[in-house]
Amino acid sequence: MKKTNTFKRVLAFVLVCLMAVSLVSCVGGSGGEGTIGIVMPTKSLERWNRDGSYLKKEFEAKGYDVELVYADNDVAQQVNDIENLIAGEVDLLVIAAVDGESLTNVLEGAKEADIPVIAYDRLIMNTEAVKYYVSFDNYTVGKLQGQYVIDTLGLKLDDTSKTYNIEFTAGDPADNNAGFFFNGAFDTLKPYLDAGILKCVSGQTAFTQVATQSWSTDNALSRMQNILGSYYSDGTVLDIALCSNDSTALGVSKAIESDYAGSNQPIITGQDGDEANLANMIDGKQSMTVYKAVANEAVVTLNLAISILEGKTPNGDLITESGWDFACAYDTESYDNNTGKIPSYLLVPTVVTKDNIQKELVDTGYYKMDGNYPKAIG
Repeated sequence: MKKTNTFKRVLAFVLVCLMAVSLVSCVGGSGGEGTIGIVMPTKSLERWNRDGSYLKKEFEAKGYDVELVYADNDVAQQVNDIENLIAGEVDLLVIAAVDGESLTNVLEGAKEADIPVIAYDRLIMNTEAVKYYVSFDNYTVGKLQGQYVIDTLGLKLDDTSKTYNIEFTAGDPADNNAGFFFNGAFDTLKPYLDAGILKCVSGQTAFTQVATQSWSTDNALSRMQNILGSYYSDGTVLDIALCSNDSTALGVSKAIESDYAGSNQPIITGQDGDEANLANMIDGKQSMTVYKAVANEAVVTLNLAISILEGKTPNGDLITESGWDFACAYDTESYDNNTGKIPSYLLVPTVVTKDNIQKELVDTGYYKMDGNYPKAIG
């Protein structure tokens, strides 16, 4: 009887040890909840550094391991990055594509491996691997830029007594969002163009004419220098430079400083809240930017990913269940990647000017003041 009791005690001890080892293996280095692959397009644009940093911070705070990679705007590099993450058996992929048309083949591997894919900020086309899309209301970004022009100049369709000259600079044709940004602005301003209140002196109003490869500041600079030299060197006034984002606005601002013959400061729009552009706004060289709170975009992505990994099928209920303190809409109609409409979570962007930088960017904790200029936190 004594031997039996001893055996039972030894067996119980062994079982406890085995359970402890099992628990350690579950909650040890892996973070206990799996590995997330975060794929960003480039470090050369300030905003993607913020996106990557916020996403990594949010997922790690919830116990996930994170593999964060940047592709230097190189499609082949991004494909290779994704292949490596699939081979490493990550549990979920969050991808901001360099080129939304270029990932069809590599994401077939993710689909075969049953790795869910969230398209982040830029829609990924031509693949059924994409389950959800998280972004901002990209058409609204352009509408806000166009409306800013209307409000600032006090444009009225029934008043043609004064006309204004405008030039457009759009984004990268490889970025699915670029068309939404441009169309939102152009559609908002088109009635005033049709009425002759706004005039595009260069005649370049089609997206294909005004697009900027890779959202490059240098490309935007060169193109605007050509426009100024060809159409404004005789003193013709440029009133508005409608730029889809801050990196292109930076190039346009440089061109205006160096090559514009006029004495006025044109209205210059932007998007992203890059530090150099915020400094330009304070110095009077840029008029506004549309700010997208990527910290909130990261929170939406995190909550969506957790729901997916828990085996759920997220829908509009995720918004109320998560209790976000910022606006977000669930959209199942607007974004079709040629394999079907992709369920989307769309956040609402904010217009930032020199007058509300403190309220919208500093007081909210996204930036801090470094002397006279804001610096991003994150």
